[in-house]
Amino acid sequence: MPEERPAFGARLRAAMDRRGQLCVGIDPHPELLAQWGLNDDAAGLERFSLTVLAAVGEQVAAVKPQVALYERHGSAGLAVLERLLGECSDAGVLSIADAKRGDIGSTMAAYADAWLRDGSPLAADAVTLSPYLGFGSLRPALDLAAATGRGVFVLALTSNPEGASVQHVGAGGAERSVAARIVDAAAAENVRPGGGSGTELGSVGLVVGATVGTALADLEIDLAASRAPLLAPGLGAQGATAADLRGTFAAAYPNVLATSSRGILRAGPDPRGLRDAALRTGSELASVR
Repeated sequence: MPEERPAFGARLRAAMDRRGQLCVGIDPHPELLAQWGLNDDAAGLERFSLTVLAAVGEQVAAVKPQVALYERHGSAGLAVLERLLGECSDAGVLSIADAKRGDIGSTMAAYADAWLRDGSPLAADAVTLSPYLGFGSLRPALDLAAATGRGVFVLALTSNPEGASVQHVGAGGAERSVAARIVDAAAAENVRPGGGSGTELGSVGLVVGATVGTALADLEIDLAASRAPLLAPGLGAQGATAADLRGTFAAAYPNVLATSSRGILRAGPDPRGLRDAALRTGSELASVR
């Protein structure tokens, strides 16, 4: 029988304590492939992905491949993603599949099986999920992640302008906003029986944009109380700085896993350039703690 895997939250906290709070997004956009002198095909995709992992894997808490940018290459692209996730596992680098899956019933169970089941060729340490068919619709993924020591990151408060039309609904009324209720639901998962003590990082995380500004305060959301790891895209090319994250997340900042993609990837294809960019960004995040 294989050795039981520690909970994702515990593994992520250990990685953040050891390597800092940076997550590098592995986003093989066509323009980045071209900048690197690579073809926009499966071979270029593989060269790009494995170069990034080799360059920064030992410097960061996690990597986050953007699934859509592999899917656009069909089965050959998914084969590259399978290899990347396997290489992450072999190297002891935490992987977050940025798939944003969300559905109901047997379909949600199938998505969970793909990304969270032991032995699946696409198994990652965590996967991003969309709760907008109801948080309860994610139950198959929540349960399988808990059973296999993996994690999930649930979209809560994104920084795209369109997100507010859904996520802010309810603010100022008799009920809490949609985003606040998603945070509450994640917090409840992180204190379920077997979820560890109240001081440990949970395994049900939240996606909260690094550029949401005052939205957390405006919607009266207390992220620190949720015990959720906080995946915060938007650092670097999207405009957020380490100081911005510290101000936005306040007491919850120690639980923030800040994601930078293009801000790091543009330093390639030279591995030293990628590594230096990751180290510099990680140092900026540590300096504002």
